[in-house]
Amino acid sequence: MAKRRVSKKEQERIDRILDALNLEYGSNVRTYLHHENAWQLLIATILSAQCTDQRVNIVTKDLFQKYKSLEDFANADPAELEQDIHSTGFYKNKAKNIIACANRLITEYNGEVPRELEELTTLAGVGRKTANVIRGNIYNEPSIVVDTHVKRISNRLGFTKEEDPVKIEFDLMDLLPREQWILYNIQIIALGRSICTARNPICSACFLKEDCIYYKG
Repeated sequence: MAKRRVSKKEQERIDRILDALNLEYGSNVRTYLHHENAWQLLIATILSAQCTDQRVNIVTKDLFQKYKSLEDFANADPAELEQDIHSTGFYKNKAKNIIACANRLITEYNGEVPRELEELTTLAGVGRKTANVIRGNIYNEPSIVVDTHVKRISNRLGFTKEEDPVKIEFDLMDLLPREQWILYNIQIIALGRSICTARNPICSACFLKEDCIYYKG
C-alpha cells in the first residue's frame, strides 16, 4: 500500500502536534492499567472494554490477589468470577472470555502471552485493540491502539476521516512515525480525559488548538 503523501506544510503541522504532546505528557511508555506481568495486563485490558481504566484498576487490585495465577483464572467458577468483576460491566461475557483465554494460554502457549498480532487475536475476548495494548506495553512492538479517545481526537486533528477503528489504525500508522505509535495512544487518552472530551471539549484551554482542524473549523 502506498504511503500517504502530505504536503510540507501539513507535515510541519503534524510534527508540531507530536512535539506538543511529548512536551505536555512526556515520552514514557506506560499504560494506565495496573499490572505486574503480561497475563495480568491481558486480563485487565479485557475488563477495560466499555469500562474506565480507573474502575478496572479498582477491581483488579483485589482480583489479582484472589486469582494469583493463570491456573486460578482457568479453574475459576464462572458465577463467582462474574461477581468479582461485576462492576466492570458485561461481566458474564468477560468472565467467560477470561476463563477461556487463560485455558488457551496454558494449553497452547505454556502460560506465556504471545507477541504476534495473529496469535493474540485468536484468544477469547482479544481483538486488535487489546492485542496492540499487549504488543506495545509488554513487547515494545510499535503499535497503535484505537480506543474511543484516539478515534475522536484523531478525527478532530484531521489525522483521519475514518470511523472504523481498523481503518483509523492504518491511517495513523501511515501518518505517524513508528517511535510515536505507542506513545500516541497514551498521550491522547490523557488529552481526551482532561480537555478534548466527547461533549463540550475545552478548546480554549487546549495546547493543540492552533494546529487543530476541529478548533479552526
